[in-house]
Amino acid sequence: MSTAHDAVVVGSGPNGLAAAIALAQRGLSVVVLEAQPTIGGGARSAELTLPGFTHDVCSAIHPMALASPFLQRLPLAQFGLSWVQPHAPLAHPLDGEPAALLERSVDKTASALGADAFRYQRLTKPFVNSAQDIFDDLLAPLHMPRHPLMDLRFGMHAVQSAWGLAQRHFKTDRAKALFAGLAGHSILPLERPPSAAVALMLLIAGHACGWPLPKGGAQAITRALAGYFGSLGGEIVVDHRVENVDECDFARVVLLDLTPRQVLKVAGHHFTAGYRKSLARYRYGPGVFKVDWALDGPIPWNDATCARAATVHLGGRIEEIADSESAVWAGRAPERPFVLVAQPTLFDASRAPPEKHTAWAYCHVPHGSTVDMLSRIEDQLERFAAGFRDCILARHVLQPAELERRNANCIGGDINGGVQDFGQLISRPVARWRPYRTSAPRVYICSSSTPPGGGVHGMCGYFAAQTALRDHFQ
Repeated sequence: MSTAHDAVVVGSGPNGLAAAIALAQRGLSVVVLEAQPTIGGGARSAELTLPGFTHDVCSAIHPMALASPFLQRLPLAQFGLSWVQPHAPLAHPLDGEPAALLERSVDKTASALGADAFRYQRLTKPFVNSAQDIFDDLLAPLHMPRHPLMDLRFGMHAVQSAWGLAQRHFKTDRAKALFAGLAGHSILPLERPPSAAVALMLLIAGHACGWPLPKGGAQAITRALAGYFGSLGGEIVVDHRVENVDECDFARVVLLDLTPRQVLKVAGHHFTAGYRKSLARYRYGPGVFKVDWALDGPIPWNDATCARAATVHLGGRIEEIADSESAVWAGRAPERPFVLVAQPTLFDASRAPPEKHTAWAYCHVPHGSTVDMLSRIEDQLERFAAGFRDCILARHVLQPAELERRNANCIGGDINGGVQDFGQLISRPVARWRPYRTSAPRVYICSSSTPPGGGVHGMCGYFAAQTALRDHFQ
């Protein structure tokens, strides 16, 4: 490109667009370069099965979207983004007994947990009542907290393993299973700290903000971000793959919505030897095996209350979920995988023809796995929704390699931007006070491989942009 810009952002996922918006809000000229023909990264939608059926290519439900302090401040409704709240954020069916439900109300959730009702309230209510303070402090890089006492209280629980916290706090299988399913989003063995942190954040978000879905599909988030960015004078160029950061010499700064492996490829020749070595040690985690279905009707759950939620966790008791996630980390594809299901058309009929439905599910698999998990995933659905296979009109499968082809940030099928254990939770991608800075003065990283990590739309990009602004534009 021949026109000079203040900044170029490589990659148009939610973090790339958030970085671009934060810079454009300060009056800078910004261009976003996207390698794919459509923008959005992990927030894209497409007709993957049959005409008229809209499926989310990667993310579908967005528990942390309304918790994101940056996204909250953007006028995205003016650009077409409308959030749909299911009746309940989450359902977790169990064999031979009623499903456990995460309701918006702490008390209503607790009332269905029997002997664990008081324990659940005691664990969650203080955090839910201070949810915004927790989000403001913890969805950020290392800094002096504004609410240290509440952060300390949260941290004392969050540093534990999900297995340990569940066993210490709960007595019933229902409460333990509900917490284990939340912890499964960490893509860590449940016995490994800090898997409890992810479970707690999702639980708090469920009560405080809900687990919403964007009307029309995840692409609606991208369209709204792009629309607002365009209103600020920003420019987006698709089908433009950046192979070398030197191609971006027309800009004063470059922000990369890329994971460390790609950052090294395009900009490594500008880094110090020490920084290159540190970045090369970055660890990627397990992948996912994803299936989308076009359905002749809604999923026929054995327990009809599962239809109250757009998200359903399939894995039974905590022991089964723990076995599934441990097998993945040991390099084995689990026989009975923990399956995360989304059923958006129960709440957003615009995604399918009349009286038809879509569903979306994935399970964790070893990094780069080629094992076909389709029958195992559908077996889990049949277990909790007898007759599910009879509803299928068409299906579409995404294995780890295909996910990476569609979104280069999903290395080996890793949708989390890298492992989020103690070693990489705060110090991602390398241990630096300002982790968005690289050793090249004008190059920054704004992907989910930086704090606060995967699933928190926009915050990584926002903080990377603030760092670049301080360094170059103030």
